[in-house]
Amino acid sequence: MLHKFCKGIFTVITTIAALFVSSPFVFAAEAIPVTDSNSKVLFTVIAMLGAGLVMGVGAVGVALGIGSVGNAACNAVGRNPGGQGKIMMTMLVGMAMAESIAIYCLVIALVLLYANPYMRYFLG
Repeated sequence: MLHKFCKGIFTVITTIAALFVSSPFVFAAEAIPVTDSNSKVLFTVIAMLGAGLVMGVGAVGVALGIGSVGNAACNAVGRNPGGQGKIMMTMLVGMAMAESIAIYCLVIALVLLYANPYMRYFLG
């Protein structure tokens, strides 16, 4: 028990140390030129946060949906082992439909980042 606790503490300390060592390199990078106005910087930051939020919420929803489909399929196979083939086929179709939502979220995030249609309204 103490060994697992010490291992966890070591992992946390190592992660924090790596963060402190690598942060000057990350914050020294210039993603947006300094000559641009503050509105472009603000718009870019909001678009990045929106893309991250879209992917995060989309991934959580997809994970819950796929987990629910897998749980239902396992219960169905447990009750009726003879129908495993049909159940498996239905499960795979359900998982593919749920996964398509994550692909839609990825497309929306990429549009927000690289082809934002609202840029001309906010930046002129």
